[in-house]
Amino acid sequence: MALYLAYRDPRVPWYARLFALGIAAYVLSPLDLIPDVIPVLGHLDDLVLVPLLVVLAIRLIPAGVLAECQAAAEARATDGPGIGLVGVGLVVASWLSLAALATLLAARAFR
Repeated sequence: MALYLAYRDPRVPWYARLFALGIAAYVLSPLDLIPDVIPVLGHLDDLVLVPLLVVLAIRLIPAGVLAECQAAAEARATDGPGIGLVGVGLVVASWLSLAALATLLAARAFR
């Protein structure tokens, strides 16, 4: 939730906002880069890749802004439900973007 709030903050640089949005969409997505049915490797993205990406995103966000976003995320966690429809929208948008990119690359490859 803190990364999502940082994404929405105008004081965060555009590249950090884009990176935070991508991580939030990936974490909320039901699909993984490496499917969980593959022994050991399937859980690698959940155990290694996601935490590393979160650490990188945290380093890209200014410290003061991050502290405010973490406090706001804690307040929202005690107040009620999370991002709900916004989270669903992030997931759908990210997978549609990936599908469009794959289609574009496939069309160029078969020309």
